Amino acid sequence: MTTILGIGECMVELSAQGEGLWRQAFAGDVFNTLWYARAASHENVEIAFHTALGTDPLSNQLQNFVQTAGIDCTDVPRLEDRRPGLYSIQLDGAERSFTYWRDTSAARMMMQHPDLLWAKVEKADIIYLSGITLAILPEDDCDTLLNNLRRHKPTNAMIAFDPNIRPHLWDNHDRMRSVIAQAAALSDIVMPSFDDEKTTFGDVDPEATANRYHALGADHVVVKSGPDDTVHLKAGKITTYPVKPVEGVIDTTAAGDSFNGAYLAALLDGASTQAAITKAQICAGQVIQNKGALIDASRLTSMPEPAAMAGS
Repeated sequence: MTTILGIGECMVELSAQGEGLWRQAFAGDVFNTLWYARAASHENVEIAFHTALGTDPLSNQLQNFVQTAGIDCTDVPRLEDRRPGLYSIQLDGAERSFTYWRDTSAARMMMQHPDLLWAKVEKADIIYLSGITLAILPEDDCDTLLNNLRRHKPTNAMIAFDPNIRPHLWDNHDRMRSVIAQAAALSDIVMPSFDDEKTTFGDVDPEATANRYHALGADHVVVKSGPDDTVHLKAGKITTYPVKPVEGVIDTTAAGDSFNGAYLAALLDGASTQAAITKAQICAGQVIQNKGALIDASRLTSMPEPAAMAGS
């Protein structure tokens, strides 16, 4: 058994379906990545999600949804005074904007019972988290997570991190940059999106982003740039991988999350870098041709099977 453990938040998603009509779903950046890792993985790969939930019916519904998707969401803190966060999506063409209600989100309190998390970390092969995970935590809890994560992970396990920079979630942007740097320094794989990095750190191109994270200590960096080339750095060597054009883009929600999930699943399966990036690009390309963050695995028909990717 091999395991990918995601640490983060899953929220109630409301997407507009017409005048005065909204569709309810569940999504969140780390959970989205796990969803696509599940779709891209063999059945013997265990996908697990650590968060915190309330004790209300909507929290129960959320947990059941995650479990039914084949993602283990047991042994998480259940907090009587908290509820799931909520967000709505508005589309302008294929681009999206979000409105959030997450101040009392249970996921913000996921570190209240850290032993539950460390028990999962100690069994994982890949531990995945994002800048949003860190942004929603109280400062002390964020520090606890970063200071203890590497100590609890198995020797051969990898930490994967997507900075997923959302400045509106941070009260102090200097701390935001510092925390992202700390998390990257702990990580074996960093998976940033260039637009975020250019805005926040002033990077002139994706290669600069890759080199900056490499200098912090990440040996393996994958820089996503939407329809532009994917930039990969490993052991100091940079390679670029063109992205095939995608027709009929409807909604770019979860493009980066789906890329990350397919990529991590392929790496865990022993795929080469080129094969893993190809698989990730194909997955993201299909996701943005559909509405919403989560696309049923049966609709991701052109993704190569995991076994076919190894060594290619």
